[in-house]
Amino acid sequence: MTAVTDQGRDRGQGPEHGRPDGAAEEAAGGVEGAEGTEGAAGRRWDDGLIARRAADALKEGAERERPPDDDVRPQVEAYGLQGGSLRPRLDALRELVGLSRARLDGDTLAEAGRVLDEASARQRLSSRHTVVAIAGATGSGKSTLFNALACSQISETGLRRPTTSAPIACSWTDGAAGLLDRLAVPGRLRRRPVQGNTDVDEALQGLVLVDLPDHDSAATGHREQVDRVLALVDAVIWVVDPEKYADAALHERYLRPLAGHAEVTFVVLNQIDRLPGEAADLVLDDLRRLLDEDGMAVGEHGEPGATVMSLSALTGDGVADLRELLGRFVQDRTAAAARLSADVAAAAARLRPVYVAEGRPGLGERTREEFADRLAEAVGAAAAGQAAEREWRRNAGRACGTPWLRLWRWYESTRQLGGLDLMAQALAPPEEELTARQRVEQAVRTLADDAVVGLPAPWAQAVREAAVSGAKGLPEALDELARNAQAGAGSAGRGRAAGGGHKGAADPGATAPGSRGAGARGTQGMQGTPGGPAGSRAQSSGLLGSGSLGSGASVRGVAPAAGALGGRTVRLPRPAWWPAAVLAQASMTLLQIFGGLWLLGQIVGVLEPGLVVPALLMLAGVVGGPLVEWSCAAAARGPARRYGQEAERRLREAASGCGRARVLDPVAAELARYREVRERYVAVTEFSTTGR
Repeated sequence: MTAVTDQGRDRGQGPEHGRPDGAAEEAAGGVEGAEGTEGAAGRRWDDGLIARRAADALKEGAERERPPDDDVRPQVEAYGLQGGSLRPRLDALRELVGLSRARLDGDTLAEAGRVLDEASARQRLSSRHTVVAIAGATGSGKSTLFNALACSQISETGLRRPTTSAPIACSWTDGAAGLLDRLAVPGRLRRRPVQGNTDVDEALQGLVLVDLPDHDSAATGHREQVDRVLALVDAVIWVVDPEKYADAALHERYLRPLAGHAEVTFVVLNQIDRLPGEAADLVLDDLRRLLDEDGMAVGEHGEPGATVMSLSALTGDGVADLRELLGRFVQDRTAAAARLSADVAAAAARLRPVYVAEGRPGLGERTREEFADRLAEAVGAAAAGQAAEREWRRNAGRACGTPWLRLWRWYESTRQLGGLDLMAQALAPPEEELTARQRVEQAVRTLADDAVVGLPAPWAQAVREAAVSGAKGLPEALDELARNAQAGAGSAGRGRAAGGGHKGAADPGATAPGSRGAGARGTQGMQGTPGGPAGSRAQSSGLLGSGSLGSGASVRGVAPAAGALGGRTVRLPRPAWWPAAVLAQASMTLLQIFGGLWLLGQIVGVLEPGLVVPALLMLAGVVGGPLVEWSCAAAARGPARRYGQEAERRLREAASGCGRARVLDPVAAELARYREVRERYVAVTEFSTTGR
């Protein structure tokens, strides 16, 4: 039998395009000589009666064998998988690649991008054709099997090696031109089989069989063609012989990497006519064992997997069984979808190390609290609270203490002004500033380390970069909080020195600007200091800038008020018993003065002598004044402690809010991005993990 060429059929080329099932080619081939001789005389070949009868017979035979219109028209409709599981997986893979481009390098995503491109190209081509490649080693008999399946001598066979130098295609139906163009099979190497009217031939309608060069050919170009075509076909028939079925090149280079493509793989043991007795069954069992070691599932007892069988292409033994299997395989119309699904699963398996984390990475509540504690320690929140408590108790002592004791304290403070203590306070901040800068950096590093536990390396790096980027402005913002606290406390102190009264705590909203690192609006005592972190960074040098952020640096020398974070002049709160205590202390002072004046009047002779009453009055004032002061000090401990805790809480919340806006939120955004990408990855791998 001779092969029928299909060159130009699918592309609509040639004058005989449109004649069904090779009628035009057969007609042209059968009368080639007549056309040449008659053409010389300027006459048509069908001028004679016999020629016209032959043409009519060909036309009637073509009409009888013409398949339905929907079978012969070019099949270029999109791949109909909208309702299947492949379409969602491809969409999820496309979204996965899009979300990961900013985090992963191009080489990591190259295979996934290739799979998407090939899937898109395959879906635009015929969905009624199944492209099956025949691959094998040198001398395995794949070309002989190709000819046996096509029932025609299409591919050249012989002892010369390599025999097949380029892919040769055989299409059972029209409409496969686009698929063959995708495989880069030239028109001169496209053939049509000789078909009968059997059920097997009918089942093979839609099959596109491609004979490949040897995968172990000495010519490098042959191996490159094999690798290129294998990446594009819907299924592959691996032809092995009794001598090379265990070849390491076949198993390590092809079968093992393509183990996930078992459902679109046929492994055929050829040349069984050379094996005596039961040797063919023994070799076939050993072949199944090798496939199992490669990780390729073997389809047995109705289970999905690779089809493994034995035959002899030379004698025809088993070829009919393979044709029948191929017929059912082609009629299922699922080979292309199964191949694309396997490609997606393989691409997802390669991406697993960069998407699958160990454990459940994220920012837990404990991690957030520890980060807030470290920032509060760096900004000196505890020291500020203690200073606020002392200031409240000192203010209570001023209001409820004896005037004589207050005069003595004033004298002591003025006598020590300008001493060594002030110099020590001026020299202390640089060392504390360095310590606070290190604490902030350590807090950010610790947070990043806790957040990336178990994350894949690319996403861990992205989280660390987000944390470091936010930390660049964090020390300046915390320094702004400390300066605002100092400014507010200084304004409050100057207000007390000027005789201003104090009442009520500051508005908690005063901390809002500082909590976002935006500085303070209406700040007093901060001339020339910008109100935001940008201005603070512009005037600063180093990580912390020119401020005095440090452990306790914000409260040394001056005591901040509870609401001084916004830089406002605040007045300390007063308990309900405070006016009564002040009145009692004033009464004790008046008793001392009245008793003293009474005694003085008796001494100078203005008043009548009588020492008992004035002495008792004076003694009551002297004893009652310290007693009232001690009672007020004892009663002020609780309110002072609550006031200090409130001051610490406000500064802690402000520092925590600043850290949350600059570090925690960017880190949380990166983790949320990873979780979204992980969900897309799960959607990609869902089909392969649950099975078909």
